[in-house]
Amino acid sequence: MLAGRLVLNPDFRVAPVSRRTFGSFVEHLGRCVYTGIYEPGHATADADGFRGDVLDLVRELGVSTVRYPGGNFVSGYRWEDGVGPVEDRPARLDLAWHTLEPNTFGLHEFLRWADKAEIEPMMAVNLGTRGVQEALDLLEYTNIAGGTAFSEQRRANGADEPFAIRMWCLGNEMDGPWQVGHKTAYEYGRLASETARAMRLVDDRLELVACGSSAPDLPTFGEWERVVLTETYDEVDYISVHRYYEIKGDDLHSFLGSVVDMDRFVDSVVATADHVKAVKKSDKQIDLSFDEWNVWYQSRAASVPPQGADWPVGPVLLEDQYSAADAVVVGNMLISLLRHSDRVTSASQAQLVNVIAPIMTEPGGRAWRQTIFYPFAQASALAQGTVLRVEPVSPTFPTVQHGDVPSVDAVATWDEGTGRLAVFLVNRNPSEPVTVDVDLAAFGALALSEASTLTSDDPYDHNTADEPDRVVPVAREDVTVEGGVLTIELPAVSWSTVLLAAVETQG
Repeated sequence: MLAGRLVLNPDFRVAPVSRRTFGSFVEHLGRCVYTGIYEPGHATADADGFRGDVLDLVRELGVSTVRYPGGNFVSGYRWEDGVGPVEDRPARLDLAWHTLEPNTFGLHEFLRWADKAEIEPMMAVNLGTRGVQEALDLLEYTNIAGGTAFSEQRRANGADEPFAIRMWCLGNEMDGPWQVGHKTAYEYGRLASETARAMRLVDDRLELVACGSSAPDLPTFGEWERVVLTETYDEVDYISVHRYYEIKGDDLHSFLGSVVDMDRFVDSVVATADHVKAVKKSDKQIDLSFDEWNVWYQSRAASVPPQGADWPVGPVLLEDQYSAADAVVVGNMLISLLRHSDRVTSASQAQLVNVIAPIMTEPGGRAWRQTIFYPFAQASALAQGTVLRVEPVSPTFPTVQHGDVPSVDAVATWDEGTGRLAVFLVNRNPSEPVTVDVDLAAFGALALSEASTLTSDDPYDHNTADEPDRVVPVAREDVTVEGGVLTIELPAVSWSTVLLAAVETQG
């Protein structure tokens, strides 16, 4: 049996847990909206047409924020098309995904849904085909109480009180040649700066996100961040970060080690942001909004949009089925996000329903949890208080893409007020279990509250509507805490959580 160890100490603090780490993403893409969160006539649908079964699962998932309406979709979107009487709304071609957008679900529907889902909305403005004025119009519509043309239009459309949206994305992936309205770093940086400055004249409480690189392997990565932040540093609060992973061929080893790359990506963006800070001699810190992250099999047929004269509404697109191995990588990505909580203070898993999603639905039928649902839900529920720095020591395994990768990765959170310590662990080793000893001596007496592990004998096992519980976390009865040491065996390709609580001492 391979062995690993780690030391936990309440003084090894990273940052407070940010609830915004557990955000998600709803884009008008495939079946995320239509037959996903919105399906009038479904047996569980409410008066607004929102699927009740999906709302229940979203609440169970523990989502804190949702980014909307894109994504690539936003770069050609006219927000005005999605307000007012539904029967008067125009259908439009969506060039991003080669589909037809009927606009029966728009701004008001999303914000009503967000209220029912108990999440904070995160809006994106179109800086692809539009610019400063259109962003100001939308902001006036959403955030001004009344007395102006757009605020009164909102009130006439049934929302008397302003929506008071705080977080705004200034476009989406404008570095990508695939993006409608793709721009150079300087072009985008100037437009984002002008838009941000104008938006703050309307509402100075906004939190604004500038577009960073869509991926670290693009030729513009690094220089894009430097130029964009040079233009926008004083006007924005965040730079965005996007990253997806998938198994390339049969290289499971490299896939399981993907978060080594994610950690380097975050560190590189932080370094670039801090370089601009130094050059500008600024006291302001730019944080990262990791507002697209997940496992996404972009090379599969399901990710190919329609073509030619075919412009369908809500087609099957990007509907990946997630395996046990995918859940382990997603769990490891959550560990990385928590580990970087001093700088990554907002994140959005892409996406929420049907489209590379933890929740799947059948039109008119069932909804179920994919394997990746569970690490997200458990981390959202258990991560409280302060993130603790963890430096696991474990055996390594070889990978083609990342070199030798440690088998065990982990992070912990400590809630001093309640005395709860949560530990999140993955064994990335594709074939060998690892027994891990966790030194808890610095916390005094702790008792085990609960422990669970998600794994499978076949790392490619996945859940379906017919077998929704094939891969789920299983409660552990074999975890021990003795002499200030927690001992847990981590199966190969596994995600585990452990919750401990301070032991009350008699006075």
